[in-house]
Amino acid sequence: MKIYSENKKALFDYEVLEKFQAGMVLFGQEVKSIKTGHINLSGSYVVINRAEPFLTGVKVPPYQPNNAGSGYDEDRQRKLLLNKKEINELIGKTKQKGFSLIPLKVYDNNGRIKLEFGLARGKKKYDKKEKIKKRDIDREIHRMGV
Repeated sequence: MKIYSENKKALFDYEVLEKFQAGMVLFGQEVKSIKTGHINLSGSYVVINRAEPFLTGVKVPPYQPNNAGSGYDEDRQRKLLLNKKEINELIGKTKQKGFSLIPLKVYDNNGRIKLEFGLARGKKKYDKKEKIKKRDIDREIHRMGV
């Protein structure tokens, strides 16, 4: 399983409660571009419009910028492929206050590009500071011990 892009900032900013996997509807040049590692997940999220999930805020530059069509939009919404049961479950969970769907990584699964996203709740500022402090203390302990 090759990972093309990972949203490390999401794990710092959000507490991921549950993870899901979905396929994406992509153009051919987007597939080539993603396989070369040209995808940016920062600032992206998943929305559900009319019982259809979409990935919003992801930038996928064209594989060959000179050959890209005139109407190509690298910021377009990309449809996610999920079962109806999963979609209904996600709709119910995201209606609760404070929950959102955040993309975590894009990877290859048997030649198909998949998106892993999570049902997440935003962390408070003091939680983030506490995590930074704990990481610094662990680093110091490791440095002293070795």
